[in-house]
Amino acid sequence: MRRDVLELRQFYASDLGKAARAMVGRKVIEAWGDARGLDVLALGYATPFVTEARRAARRVVGAMPAQQGVEVWPAGEANLTTLVGEDALPFPNALFDRILVAHGVEESPDPLAFLREVWRVLAPSGKVVVVVAARNGLWANTEKTPFGQGRPYSRAQMAELLREAELEPSGWTRALYVPPVGWMAGWAEGFEQTGSRLWPGFAGLLLMEAVKQTFAVKPKGHAQRVRRARPILAPAPSGAGATRSPVSQAPKRLSQRNPLERGWESLSVENLAAGLKGKGKAAP
Repeated sequence: MRRDVLELRQFYASDLGKAARAMVGRKVIEAWGDARGLDVLALGYATPFVTEARRAARRVVGAMPAQQGVEVWPAGEANLTTLVGEDALPFPNALFDRILVAHGVEESPDPLAFLREVWRVLAPSGKVVVVVAARNGLWANTEKTPFGQGRPYSRAQMAELLREAELEPSGWTRALYVPPVGWMAGWAEGFEQTGSRLWPGFAGLLLMEAVKQTFAVKPKGHAQRVRRARPILAPAPSGAGATRSPVSQAPKRLSQRNPLERGWESLSVENLAAGLKGKGKAAP
């Protein structure tokens, strides 16, 4: 069951949610670089992390699952979000150059079908970053935050799921080392710097980047009949035992046969008369 959009908005308005927004948003910028001129999709509840990308990207669209609900984003401007079915995104094939998935895979009833739709709308040269709660992190073990809901993933589990959806993992990182306690949110930056060096396995979130797998289809060949011309006269055999050529023997062999058995091309009146005379009949 997905968290309601009101719960998600309330969390990211808190001090702990603002810290999570800053840490994850930084990792997204490091993975994507400059999104100038690109089409970006924020899927699930990923709009808090694409603020920087929206300034340079050609288009940024927020898509939120129907079971979660949708909110108007960005506030005070023209709405860029839409309510979608997670197994049937209302977008054409290969539309987006970058896709960020957050609060999408963990609570999905069918994560594979969900990521297959991501594969469909992702451009062949595009990249997707999936943000999930880390299985061995502190954030997955508390239900006070949205990251404590649904199924957490290890790095191997996330990579296997992406490959099943024909998305090839190309990189990964961790984020959110600060404990999920509200009064420690002000120390989030310090935890992020020291946690990545001292206890990297206890990060709260796992971010994995993947690219779209495309395969070239080799057309099947079609068999075609080819006529082969049979030689009328075989070449003469070489060697000491070859005294006569087949060419000189051919007329003799043909003369011993009934002229009526020859082809129409060799049949003549003289040959016909000689054949009848040999059988004891007079020629007409």
